[in-house]
Amino acid sequence: MIHGNLRSRPIAAEHVSGVDPVKLMESVHNVARRRHLAATTERRYTEWIRRFILFHGKRHPLTMGKLEIEAFLTDLAVRKRLSAGSQNQALAAVLFLYRDVLELEVGFQLAPQRAHRTKRLPTVLTRSEVESLLGLLDGREQLIAKLLYGSGMRVGECLSLRVKDLDFGHLQILVRDAKGAKDRRTILPAVLVEPLQAHLTRIRNLHEMDLRRGLVAVSVPEALGRKYPSAATEWMWQYVFPGSRLHRGGSPDSPNRYPLHVSVMQRAIRDAARRAGIPKMVSPHTLRHSFATHMLEAGFDIRTVQELLGHKDVKTTMVYTHTAFRSGRTIQSPLDFGSPEARPLWERGHSGGRPVVAWRDPVEGGCREGGRIGGSLPCAGEETGWRVVSRKA
Repeated sequence: MIHGNLRSRPIAAEHVSGVDPVKLMESVHNVARRRHLAATTERRYTEWIRRFILFHGKRHPLTMGKLEIEAFLTDLAVRKRLSAGSQNQALAAVLFLYRDVLELEVGFQLAPQRAHRTKRLPTVLTRSEVESLLGLLDGREQLIAKLLYGSGMRVGECLSLRVKDLDFGHLQILVRDAKGAKDRRTILPAVLVEPLQAHLTRIRNLHEMDLRRGLVAVSVPEALGRKYPSAATEWMWQYVFPGSRLHRGGSPDSPNRYPLHVSVMQRAIRDAARRAGIPKMVSPHTLRHSFATHMLEAGFDIRTVQELLGHKDVKTTMVYTHTAFRSGRTIQSPLDFGSPEARPLWERGHSGGRPVVAWRDPVEGGCREGGRIGGSLPCAGEETGWRVVSRKA
């Protein structure tokens, strides 16, 4: 390993003649594993490091310095016109290569600073759009989509669930090794208990069939597999949503069953949104955004939503305060001044007080009573699904 500082001028090529460039990517992998980086982070860092080396004609990183790093980052921004997020990720990968893998301090200031990311609001579906979307899905895909919207999980977290992570008694889901290598608990919709249990019955039959065929049912962490050799065949370690095909993963004698690939849900939700006529960019993550927004609209405090989503900082959760329904309550367009359509709801037949409302839950169906909501509310029967159940003057 090379120790020292990486200055503006690169190290001469003859000084690195003893460094084997073939083992460089192996060193990247070893350091990433030692630092417990997420698998996706490791893959992306590896790809950016490869692109950095290929951009400069396969030169060893020790023979490059400030000008080469700046040239690579500038090419990404100017010629390839990558987003700010991709530029920052590439810079992080290059810094990881020098600081962590080669153990060199970058002793100079790079000209292209970290790109400024545009602050955009997330895409959020209305309750009626969620209902239409879920209605056009069926089977396994519908169950997963309902779980995403009903719990606020990321699609990768949902597809990585194992049987032991579902707590039907407490209506909770234990999300293991989530973003930032953290565990958390979120809610399990009561209406999904029976469908999930029926789904698990089918998965258990598949698991028992795999055992009869002498197959290793699922992959488990290596340390766990060494400590408990039979863990891979135990029911509680099976994936809730396994893939349809077996993957050998480098060992032809022991094929494994991995979780369903995220692209399956991406295609299913995108096609359902198109058939539903929803003119928005809809992905599985949109259901997570909709979960957070609708929870805030229902009156849950932002700290509760933060814990359910697994955000480290409440500032991340606060973006949903901008997407929660506020129109007609406190702000009015100048074009609507004096317009009959812009009159408060209580002037159009509703109570002048603070109505107690209920909403149609697109996951559970029917109506649920909610808290008192300040200001005006949509009329009963409108697409939002809100309806007044009682009034108080």
